[in-house]
Amino acid sequence: MKIAKIEDLHADGGFRPLSFVKMTTDDGLVGWSEYNDNYGAAGSLTELIKRFGGIIVGMDPRDVGKITTSLQAVTRIFTGGPNNQAIAALENACLDIKAKALNVPVYALFGGAIRTRLEVYWSHCGSLRARNSDLWESWGRYRIDTLDDIKRLGEEALARGFKALKTNPLYHNGKKLTMFDSAFRVGPHVLERNISNSYIRSICEQLEAFRDGIGPDMGLMMDINFGQRTEGLLRVARAVQKFDLTWLEVDIHDPPALAVVRQSGGVPIASLESIHGMRGYRAYFEANAVDVAVIDVLWNGLWESYRIATLADAYEVNVAPHNYSGDLANLISAHLCACIPNFRIMEYEVDDIPWKSEFFSHPCVIENGELVLSDRPGWGTDVNEDAVSARPAKR
Repeated sequence: MKIAKIEDLHADGGFRPLSFVKMTTDDGLVGWSEYNDNYGAAGSLTELIKRFGGIIVGMDPRDVGKITTSLQAVTRIFTGGPNNQAIAALENACLDIKAKALNVPVYALFGGAIRTRLEVYWSHCGSLRARNSDLWESWGRYRIDTLDDIKRLGEEALARGFKALKTNPLYHNGKKLTMFDSAFRVGPHVLERNISNSYIRSICEQLEAFRDGIGPDMGLMMDINFGQRTEGLLRVARAVQKFDLTWLEVDIHDPPALAVVRQSGGVPIASLESIHGMRGYRAYFEANAVDVAVIDVLWNGLWESYRIATLADAYEVNVAPHNYSGDLANLISAHLCACIPNFRIMEYEVDDIPWKSEFFSHPCVIENGELVLSDRPGWGTDVNEDAVSARPAKR
């Protein structure tokens, strides 16, 4: 069996494009993966996938470790970042082919499933809808403009059976709630990453509204991304202690600084979604910097993600996937969660585009706040190419 062709497909994901790799073998077997090409220069990751794909055409896709290691070798002078993510996209497509060739699910390649029902949390709950309420309203969802709307959404999440939700900081701009900038782009006061008392108060009011809606037992997370330096992270962590968070999710590329936040902030810390490779994670584990290690399976590939999770287990650290894309990405992340002993909870975009399930032969099944994995071969789904063509991506 040889890799004969590698293609990229792109679909309209509403508030982000959805991108897929289609890998076809010389005997007609097809492997799929999903990737994120909406960071930095749009299209740059797709171009890297095409370049690296040219290197591995003609190789046996079942030799997953050889393919990944070979591509890592030619990018060793510039590891991580888009190079790592392009390799991961190709690796995940190879894993789909290998599992289909053996007529087993991907998780069977990694010791089998410890669990096939995975607890998920409602990600970006309220925050993405508040950022663009007009868009969500056009999809038939009610607006998130006030703290009462936040409480109402919390009540909905509880009623629908979810055991936890995660949100992002919102503040009132005088007219409606709007999302904080998480330091991902240039803007006033963003580069300095300083937080005011009024913004901290807004975070607390938001968490209080959610807690009023979900009650005392449901899990509650706050994600502030790269929005602050160490001093700001500590101020936020100390302010939100009273809301009994499952975790405060923060990002900072400094293991000792993150360890200070964890040890002095008084709340559980989740982090590391932007880190690439087992070597990148090691310094954070050695510094005892996190309670929960967040791993992006699309950015690292499932093989490397499994190795990172194993390393985390050696440090008594639980793992949760960074996962905010389409249903193929959900299933790729779910196969990692199924086969590791230190699984914590899985991220899932509940408040997503109405046509999400159209793109896949077997969309994700969510029952009572759990993703239910099947035993179908590979990832358990294929991409519906006609549906993707009917909804081209919008940048």
